Amino acid sequence: MTEIDDLVELIASAQDKDLLADLLLGLTTSKERNEFVQRIEIIKRLLQGEPQAKIAKDLGVGVATVTRGSKELAQGRFKILRKVA
Repeated sequence: MTEIDDLVELIASAQDKDLLADLLLGLTTSKERNEFVQRIEIIKRLLQGEPQAKIAKDLGVGVATVTRGSKELAQGRFKILRKVA
């Protein structure tokens, strides 16, 4: 069992959006929630083929932040975002 298994199990057990929202609001700060939203936006834009430098500039983040997302995509992560992209 990995360190993230408990969190994954808890999120998977949320049967509706209100329960999930309640859990995420309780677990995270406003800053962390904003960072999650920003990271998801980075991945969506990478999946659309936008250049890393443009994404970094548009979102006001470092190229290294975008590159990290790109590396995770290359490792096969973000399957759920690939489905909706």
